[in-house]
Amino acid sequence: MHELIVSFSCLDAAKLIDRLARAAAAVTGAAYAGFVRVDALCEAAHSVHVHAPPGDPLRVRPWLAESGVFKTLAASPAPVLLARDPSVGEPGFLATPVPVATREHALLWVAGRLFSDRDEELLSRFATAAGRALEAASGLEAAVRQLRGVHAFIRA
Repeated sequence: MHELIVSFSCLDAAKLIDRLARAAAAVTGAAYAGFVRVDALCEAAHSVHVHAPPGDPLRVRPWLAESGVFKTLAASPAPVLLARDPSVGEPGFLATPVPVATREHALLWVAGRLFSDRDEELLSRFATAAGRALEAASGLEAAVRQLRGVHAFIRA
């Protein structure tokens, strides 16, 4: 039992999210990427993870907080594409839903350049894979909790 628990516990969810964000940036050729969690019932969104280059040269972190993009994401079940316009501080932004089976939904986003329909398709496909990875990680965490319960019952 102990070996199963140890084996299933080796996945670090925070590291997985970071790796997925970095991969999304690499896949799309973007400097920035991250995840947003949306609670559609409350019409609210918040950042779960941001991958940014050192020093945040395009100031995407403050832009995320101040631009109103979270309200846009909370209101839109479809991908969101915002054009890049450096003259007004718009970094270029593309977000697509991550298919996960929860009450809240998640979006994977990339930013830092002008994005095309091809980028949207590519990010959408990657988001599907990311969703499967996140669900698998969640399943392993649930299995560990159940195995610990079984182990405690056996020892009692």
